[in-house]
Amino acid sequence: MIVSTYHAHSIYSDGKNTLEEMVQAAIKCGMKEIGFTDHAPMTFYCDWSMDEKDVPSYKNEILALKEKYKDQIKIFLGIEQDYYSVDADPDYEFILGSVHYVYKDGEYLPVDLSASAMNDFINKHYKGDAYAYCEDYFKLAGDIYEKTKCHIIGHFDLVTKFNERLPMIDINNPRYVKAYTEALNKLLKSPAIFEINTGAISRGYRTTPYPDRNMIDIIAASCKPFAICSDTHNTESVACNLEDEREKLDKKGYTYIKSLKEIL
Repeated sequence: MIVSTYHAHSIYSDGKNTLEEMVQAAIKCGMKEIGFTDHAPMTFYCDWSMDEKDVPSYKNEILALKEKYKDQIKIFLGIEQDYYSVDADPDYEFILGSVHYVYKDGEYLPVDLSASAMNDFINKHYKGDAYAYCEDYFKLAGDIYEKTKCHIIGHFDLVTKFNERLPMIDINNPRYVKAYTEALNKLLKSPAIFEINTGAISRGYRTTPYPDRNMIDIIAASCKPFAICSDTHNTESVACNLEDEREKLDKKGYTYIKSLKEIL
C-alpha cells in the first residue's frame, strides 16, 4: 500500500516545484491522495510563507488541478496555519497547525532556521537555558488547536530539529518532558490528530520523524490515528520514508488514516 501525504509545499511558499509538478510526482509514486499545505501568510514579514496577494491564485490552481486529475488522484486544498499566521478563511478543506516561531523580548525567533541561530537565540534571550526556550515553544504548541482549529498537528517537536547534529536538548530532561507532556495532554483532548512527519529525514537533519518515538507511543495510547506525512518541498521527497513509517505503525498495531475524509 502506498501511503498518501497531507503535508506538501509548492513554489507558492517555500517549495521548489509547482503544484502540478507535485501532483504528477505523487501520481508517479502511486499515491491515491495528496493534500497541499503551503504556508499561510504571516502577521509579519517572512520570506517562506505565501504572500496574501497570491492566496487566490493558490486556491484556484488547486481547484483546477483537482478537476484535471480527478481520475488519477484525490487532491485536497489545505493550508499550513502557523500560530502567528493571519486567520484562515473557510475555503480550505483542511488545516495543518504548526509552530515555527517563539515570541520573546519583542522578537519573533524562528525555531527551525538553523542550529547556530537556535543556539544564539537561547543564549541571547534565555541566558543559555534551552529548557526555558522549549517551555515557551510547547506552550504555543499546546495551544495550536485553539488558535487554528486545525485538523492535523504538524511536526509537534520541531524544536528538536537540529538535536542530532548539535545536541542542545536532553529529551529526557524532566523540564523538557514536563513541557511536552502538558502540551500533549491538552492537544489529545482536541479533535485534531498528529502527523508523523518525515520532512527532516528527507532534508538530512534527522534520522527519525517528528514526533519522537516516545511521543508517538503516548499519542497512540490515546487511540488517536496518525496522519503519515512527508512535509515535502520538492518532487523527489513526496513519498520520503512514508512506507517505512507505515510499516513501523503496523508492527505496533497503531492506527493511521488512509484517507483525509476520515477526519473531515
